[in-house]
Amino acid sequence: MATLNRPHALLLPFPSQGHVNPMMQLSNILFSRGYYITFVNTEYIHDRMLKSESTNFKADFRFETIPDGIPPELSRTHNQLDEICKSLVDNCPAHLEKVVNKLKENPDVPPLTCIVYGSFMSWAQKTANRLGIPGIAFWTPSACGSYIYLSASLLVENGYIPLKDKSYLTNGYMEEEISCIPGMPLLRMKDVPSFFYDASRYIFEFLITQTQASMTADFMLINTFDELEEPVMQALRARFPVYGIGPLLEAEQQNGLSNSFASLWTEEKSCMQWLDDQELGSVVYVCFGSITVMSDQELVEFAWGLEGSKQPFLWVIRPDLIHGTSAKLPTEFVEKVKGRSFFASWAPQLEVLFHPSVGGFLTHSGWNSTLESICAGVPMICWPFFADQQINRTYVSQIWKIGIAMNDVVERREVEEMVKRLMIGKEAEEMKRRVGELRDASIRAVSKGGSSYNNLEKALLKMQGKNRI
Repeated sequence: MATLNRPHALLLPFPSQGHVNPMMQLSNILFSRGYYITFVNTEYIHDRMLKSESTNFKADFRFETIPDGIPPELSRTHNQLDEICKSLVDNCPAHLEKVVNKLKENPDVPPLTCIVYGSFMSWAQKTANRLGIPGIAFWTPSACGSYIYLSASLLVENGYIPLKDKSYLTNGYMEEEISCIPGMPLLRMKDVPSFFYDASRYIFEFLITQTQASMTADFMLINTFDELEEPVMQALRARFPVYGIGPLLEAEQQNGLSNSFASLWTEEKSCMQWLDDQELGSVVYVCFGSITVMSDQELVEFAWGLEGSKQPFLWVIRPDLIHGTSAKLPTEFVEKVKGRSFFASWAPQLEVLFHPSVGGFLTHSGWNSTLESICAGVPMICWPFFADQQINRTYVSQIWKIGIAMNDVVERREVEEMVKRLMIGKEAEEMKRRVGELRDASIRAVSKGGSSYNNLEKALLKMQGKNRI
């Protein structure tokens, strides 16, 4: 296909690894369908992607960068989310316009067909409107997580958020059921992202504004499949045109594509050789994602809980996992688990989860990790940190029953008990069976004639302005 005749999608993710990865997967699928791809990252994220030896993306993509307005020497951790979000709104719209103008002036680049923007980047809809092309909101959290964000104004109207004061965190209020959001019968206050607790924070108003703005998109995409979150998807469709097109990592594989991903850390591939030497289904994979931080005491409690379980484990400990300092494990612990443990600063998670030696996943319950675990058929222990991770824990443990919910306070005995429950006995067998059924359902969803396959076909037509409703 001649380049200038190809449809051209500009994709703009929120600048975080957990948001960039599914956008990369979507780009890969669009590229395989003949799209010309312009992928726009912040300079900081793109620089880290290039420095990492573990990033895998199409060389044929066109990459553009925009400044996030934050000095490069400052970190972009969850502690700076208010500053990051404010800077994105203040700085990025004008720079996106510059990128669009640059593309228009390049005679070798086809005209833009659509703009696909990530969660909380809804300010990009104005650019799509100005160009007269579809603006598409791609929500990278789960459908249940996305639904909570999109219902934030409803939670405000019904008095659930913000919290009246800090005492509400400990007086039992967090266990209160929320009844004003249809399709989510088990929703409790503790499942609502903590961003909505304090109205004095910038991110409180930012999220409400951006989620409401995303409702002005031509339509919405979510990285899930209908069979997994059907009641929530039905409730969302009653309000807005939305398509479940996931799991995108499974869709890549079904289309014969290598999985694309952006890693901000260099992976230690040697862990795969260690896994090769372990017994089938015996290893617990422990990873808390790219943002979660914990205290020294929490690290120690996890360590001794894993030791007490007597299960072999592969544990990812990022350099910045401990808030304010570097992670240091007790010497006695390291000696006791020698021979049945592997420690890595980062790991190739998809390869790890799909390895036959891995039988369980101790996770922070980020949506990418949750989907990857489902696609690999691996049950989970859920210890969420923030954002949509709390509601993901509820669905994994109570709705789908493919995992176990940990308490927020980490205690070694609980860790030990939960690892044993995850790996040994009838309960473990039942979780393994159920997650295997969901794995099979995910494959059917992205295969020809499946729900996600059909939804993607409909979305592709609307992306090119055809059959727009």
